[in-house]
Amino acid sequence: MVELSPHPIDVRAVEAAVAGIDCGALLSFVGTARDHNRGRVVTGLEYEAYAPMALAELGKIRAEIAERWPGVRLGVVHRVGAVALGEPAVVIVVAAAHRAEAYDASRYAIEELKSRVPVWKREHYADGTDWIANRS
Repeated sequence: MVELSPHPIDVRAVEAAVAGIDCGALLSFVGTARDHNRGRVVTGLEYEAYAPMALAELGKIRAEIAERWPGVRLGVVHRVGAVALGEPAVVIVVAAAHRAEAYDASRYAIEELKSRVPVWKREHYADGTDWIANRS
């Protein structure tokens, strides 16, 4: 499961999509919109993505995880559009037989997403806005 969504992310639905009785570990990472960044007060966020490339790259990350950690399943949903403060902006769920693989695969997924997937964030402040590349 890899998706871009203009709607609030249902973390439990992502978990249900990858969970199974063959997995003893189900690890969820939820990145939320915070109210500050780089010393400024953030009043709101927007995300944009180049969907065809973003989904293809997320698919590659999922395939890399499956090859590197056989049996591990990955679910990733990233928001696009306006995201309210405190709401999930990205959810990564990993199901694995054991916790070590779940933690390793989850970390790999978020780091690769941040460095490779074409998603841009527009932060809104009281005095203006800034576009920030995903790696920030």
